[in-house]
This record gives sequence, C-alpha cells and structure tokens, in this order.
Amino acid sequence: MADELELLRRANPVPVDGPHFGDGPLDHHAERRLDRLMRERIASRRPRLVWGLAAAAVVAALVSALLFTGQTTAPAIAAPRPLLVQADSTPVSLKTLAERARAAAADGSPKLRKGTHVQSWSMGMSEDEPPITLPEERIVRWKADDSHTELVVATDPRHPGRPVLGGDGELVEDGHVLSRRTYPPSWSDAPPESRPPHDAARLHDYLEEAERAYLSDHSAPLNTSELLDATKILLDHWTLGARESAALARLLADAEGLRPAGQVTDRLGRRGQAYVYDRSDTREMLIMDPATGAVLGLETTFTQTEPEYGVKAGDVMSYSAWMR
Repeated sequence: MADELELLRRANPVPVDGPHFGDGPLDHHAERRLDRLMRERIASRRPRLVWGLAAAAVVAALVSALLFTGQTTAPAIAAPRPLLVQADSTPVSLKTLAERARAAAADGSPKLRKGTHVQSWSMGMSEDEPPITLPEERIVRWKADDSHTELVVATDPRHPGRPVLGGDGELVEDGHVLSRRTYPPSWSDAPPESRPPHDAARLHDYLEEAERAYLSDHSAPLNTSELLDATKILLDHWTLGARESAALARLLADAEGLRPAGQVTDRLGRRGQAYVYDRSDTREMLIMDPATGAVLGLETTFTQTEPEYGVKAGDVMSYSAWMR
C-alpha cells in the first residue's frame, strides 16, 4: 500500500497550485498523469489494469445482442494478435533509418501539426473476469484561437462494420461516438503542449521535461523505457513533421537495447520496420516508416503468463497506431 500511495502522490493529477475542477472531468494534463500512474504500476508490479464490472457488462451485452436481438454478425471483440515480423525480411538499423529520415526531411515537408489521429487497442483485466480489449479511434484538432476538439469513437479497422466494445465494456455499433468534447483555449508553454523542436539535442530535453513529472529521479537522463513513454506522450499531442520525425529517429538510434527486428505490416495495413525493447515482463515493439523514419505505432505485449488474470505470454496489452 505504501508504494501505491507514493505513486499517487507523484502522479498528483490536480496539484495544490492548479485549477480546481470539483466534480468535473480532468483536463489533458491530469489524464496524462493518471495514465502514467497506471503504467508505473505495470512496470513496478505485475501488469494489471482493473476494469471490474466491464467484463461482466460484456457478457450481458453479448447475450442481449446475440440472443434477444437476432443479430447474426459476430461482434469484433477478439483481442488483436501480436504483430509478426516477416520471416525473410532484412532488419534495418536505426542509424540507417535515421539517415533516411534526415534525407527525407530535406525539403521540410510534411509540416508539424498540433493535434493527433490515433487508433488504439487497450486491454483491461480483473481477477474474476476474462480480459477484454477496447478498440478506439481518437481525433484531436486544434483551432486558430488555441481551443481544440476531441472526438473518440469505438471502432476496429480490422473488422469494419462489426459491433465492438465501447468505453465501459458494452457492445456498441462500429463508429459509435464515445465522447465529443470542445476544450477552451490553452496557451501552455510547457511540453508536450509547447511546440516540439526539430533538433535532436533540444528534442531530448523537451521529451525529458514532458516525462519529468513522472520520474522518481529528475536528475537522471531518460532511459530507453522512459524515452518510449515520452514518445507516446509526444505523438498523442502532435502530428510530427518530417524534421521532427528525423530528430526523433536520431534520438531512438542512440537508445540502448532498442534492436532492429525486421519488416512488419501494422494493423492499418502499412509496411514498417520493427524495433524491439524488452522490459521486465513486457515487450515494446516500435514500428517506423522505412522511408521517412516516422513512428507509425507502438505495441506492448506480455512476456510472462499470468493465469490469475487470464493473460498469456504474447498477449497484446496495448497498441497505438498514429496517422496523419
């Protein structure tokens, strides 16, 4: 319990000098801190995300949909299988990819854009129900006055048109709107809200600052695990331009333990080069565009079987696919 309390104190989604939200929703900064808290629990203990009643809701939804409504189309509820590296493909080193990215960025196109478009799959677990995977697509667009909109829908591009699990574990139609929000103007000058640089050294400092709120040792440089976490934070806020992608590829090329694995086809049908990093009980697979060095996706899989949670080694914990 002491360890968990310490994690909560470090997460502190609403600091004493911050705005008070009462019973309203958390802002992006608070949500990001809570997300990091869950990932710290995964890293420090056994992987576990608690969805409690969500799995029970799935059972009820399936019974209702398949027995009482006469629905004959099978819902798209199966968890994704881990991406497979093409057996006869030749791995490309990150240093080579970084050079390709630098050459591709020579004309400065495409440009950096604030906002993101991401498809994700995330697994939820409990001790007494089987794990479930929630597929969502999120689009964030910023306006000229620094306000922005966020649209989140339940959809699985692997099974277009088939029912999927919604945010609370209920069965919904493909494309069901989970949330549609408009946020007032924000003029934060701190990462990740501030504009990311396209110089590798400055980008490292930027990512370090974006990740610093979640680090127990603020004086240590980012390790590979933290760099991948910071990369996800960055891509969940910005659609990188060619120069920023080249700077990020340069940083990743120097990351210890991130090794080339070969070619993969991601869950959106895009060809990419895979780079793998092993954590204590999970494995990260980073997928990058072989020509431009842009990050296409990041997959986390379990490397240990957890029978008490219904999890097997190789199961996908989460996957994010970023688009322009």
